[in-house]
Amino acid sequence: MSTAPTTHAPTTTRRHTVVDSPYGALTLVATDGVLSGLYMTAQRHRPAEETFGVPDARPFTETVRQLDAYFAGELTEFDLPLSLAGTPFQRSVWAELVRIPYGETRSYGELAENLGKPGASRAVGLANGRNPVGIIVPCHRVVGATGSLTGYGGGLDRKQRLLAFERGAEDEVPALF
Repeated sequence: MSTAPTTHAPTTTRRHTVVDSPYGALTLVATDGVLSGLYMTAQRHRPAEETFGVPDARPFTETVRQLDAYFAGELTEFDLPLSLAGTPFQRSVWAELVRIPYGETRSYGELAENLGKPGASRAVGLANGRNPVGIIVPCHRVVGATGSLTGYGGGLDRKQRLLAFERGAEDEVPALF
């Protein structure tokens, strides 16, 4: 009897930690030491806790440093390696999100145009909603065609506060956390 060589899927190691922020607790997830998730409490499309791996803050030192600087108003663009699992279209949308400058917004239609898919604003919205690394990949900067606040996995109240924070007008929005 002969046996064929067996191939095994690569083993991945997942770790997570929870950090405080002005917008509530944030769960950070790393896959093989690289940031792969940032989830807010009660976030839509938040994976099950058991998928986050073991508690371990070590992979997140630089992520926490940059988040702290962002929330202190000292950082406007994150520079972190990311491991984002998604379809090619989702990843193209997420890549477009990081091009939206701090303090500015773009509509779903504008993002679709930028991707060369002018009729895909709904698909852009769906991909935006599946962004696994909110804040760092700034999906909160996407608004409706009229500038209205529409959908946000972390809740419209957080979206409103994040946008006000980036505009320097956070005092105009009541604190909820």
